[in-house]
Amino acid sequence: FRALLPASWSGTLGAILLAHVFFNLAVVVRVVGGLWSHLDERYAHAARTLGATPVTVWRTVTWPLLRPAVLAASALVFLFTFTSFGVIVVLGGPATTTIEVEIYRRTVALFDLRGAAALCVLQLVCVVGVLLVSGRLQRRLAVRQRLGRSQTSLHRARSWGDRAMVAYVVVLGALVAAPMLALLHDSLRVGDRYGLDWWAMLGREGTTTRDVTVWESARTSLSYAVVAMVIAVVVGGLAACAIAYARRGGDAVDSAFALPLGTSAVTVGFGLLITFATAPFDLRGSWIIVPIGQALVAVPLVVRLALPVLRSIDPRLREAAATLGSSPLRSWRTVDLPVLGRALAVGAGFAAAVSLGEFGATSFLARTSAPTLPVEIARLMGRPGDSSSGQAAALSVVLVVLTGLVVGLVERYRQPGGAAL
Repeated sequence: FRALLPASWSGTLGAILLAHVFFNLAVVVRVVGGLWSHLDERYAHAARTLGATPVTVWRTVTWPLLRPAVLAASALVFLFTFTSFGVIVVLGGPATTTIEVEIYRRTVALFDLRGAAALCVLQLVCVVGVLLVSGRLQRRLAVRQRLGRSQTSLHRARSWGDRAMVAYVVVLGALVAAPMLALLHDSLRVGDRYGLDWWAMLGREGTTTRDVTVWESARTSLSYAVVAMVIAVVVGGLAACAIAYARRGGDAVDSAFALPLGTSAVTVGFGLLITFATAPFDLRGSWIIVPIGQALVAVPLVVRLALPVLRSIDPRLREAAATLGSSPLRSWRTVDLPVLGRALAVGAGFAAAVSLGEFGATSFLARTSAPTLPVEIARLMGRPGDSSSGQAAALSVVLVVLTGLVVGLVERYRQPGGAAL
């Protein structure tokens, strides 16, 4: 967005809001569209039979059924915007201060750990308050309904759904392509000509303030992503099993593991920084603290992917295996593990993608001698000159390509009707 928008937009509220709307569009589509696609069309058909106009059908039938999903999506968008850090740093400029930015500034620049901790507590209180209010409203406005459509309604809905999907794909494709093409353009634009000068400079030492090449930063990001992926899959997989098999207390454990979704990455990084600050668990100078922080952000995603799959397994399959003489471990290995494995493979891909692009927690935890790609991009963008901007654009293209490859691998493991974010 910084490469796409005019220079006069830099540091403005409009640029920040536009970026957040763009990033959260998919959240609304997934949450609201997921429920809308399963609404029983017979409700609307009955209203039309009674003489209701399309506007009346929407106001009295469709909207009441969708309100809980709209509230859920609104809460998620608020949380993602309220805890945003990277967008504010890149588009807001030094004059724009939010709770996230102030926590980072007080920790890194002012060394005011007490003030940063107080802001973290304030942020958590706000997040919990939003979640409680949103949950209460959703429960009050929830309407019991039968999901699914009749066969005739399904064919009619598909025709409208196909048209809406084509329009959505065209619009969203243009929105997604515009910032990416702007990055590619800036990475090739050298003064009044086009060339690969900025790309060539990425391999030189001292590209940023440290004597490391950008390609070394890419290798660091990939190695952190692998470690974070392993940690997230192991912890998230075990947590999903514990929640799914628990006779009591499963909901409490599920809520505990979902906390990082409502907590900002900056708060997670700050918490790790002060938690592992004393011997014998002083990890502040160790590389492992970075993938640990990234894994904490990714674990809830793995749990959200694996838990519905485990809960969907028919318990009669386990009973049949036990009847045939299988031990509990063998029964789990032959019944649950094959189904769980695919969900964990998708979760591993998401964890790797989150690790590659994670900036909030990593900005606290990464060593100056081993920066990740997002940290390196931020350093380049913080330096004046066309050279730094061009290299930042080139490095952003590298990050986009790496993340795209990871997402592509994730899509290969998706199965129709399976778990999805």
